Amino acid sequence: MSAPAPPVIFSRPRRIAAGKRSRRLQELPGAARYIADDMAEDVIERLGFLRHLPARALLIGGRTESLAATLAAQGCAVEQVDPSRGWDDERPFPDAGFDFIASLGTLDRINDPVGALVHIRQALAPGGLAIASFIGAGSLPALRSAMLAADGDRPAPRLHPMIDVRAGAQLLQRAGWADPVVDVRPLDVRFTSLASLVADLRAQGLVNVLARPGPPLGKAALAKAGAAFGSRTVERFEILTLSGWRR
Repeated sequence: MSAPAPPVIFSRPRRIAAGKRSRRLQELPGAARYIADDMAEDVIERLGFLRHLPARALLIGGRTESLAATLAAQGCAVEQVDPSRGWDDERPFPDAGFDFIASLGTLDRINDPVGALVHIRQALAPGGLAIASFIGAGSLPALRSAMLAADGDRPAPRLHPMIDVRAGAQLLQRAGWADPVVDVRPLDVRFTSLASLVADLRAQGLVNVLARPGPPLGKAALAKAGAAFGSRTVERFEILTLSGWRR
């Protein structure tokens, strides 16, 4: 008997559309990219700490150029794929034998994260390392509070459900990664308004891609949300990282 299909929580067309908009916005001067930069820097530090020098790597995500350049400078052959350009991380990968695979900012908005982690493991060569980083539970508390203030007694699904450390460990166990490690680190960013936060989220592709999103906020509700968010507000991003090997 085949396993039941995972529930449809996220919309793949909306996810692709959000990624395309992010690519357009990234072409503008001063576009926000601190989430991707933080993830790439962390991956580089982890590879150095583990003394893992891959000869062939696969990078999954919309903004992996800096990581690709670093690996290429070390003599690694790098392939880059982007879900917003049609790459489907919920299907078996067409190639395998990678010494290293990094998935940056992608696994938190797919319907079958276990399947995606299995495909990553299967695409690794024996002894290969995989690292997956994405926004985890605990992120955007100020935005969540603002949305609750705007919706009042009838809260709508404004932000998608997120994975915490415990759930991340369970995902790795089910996917069969060897020597799994899960950790989380905070990234705090100061914003002058709700609009500035929303602009940064759009530029980085971190928007609502639920299959059944809530209705748009009206002008009055949006004003309530902006007032609740305030000015000079520090918002927190919790970056969850999963790592493991194929033995």
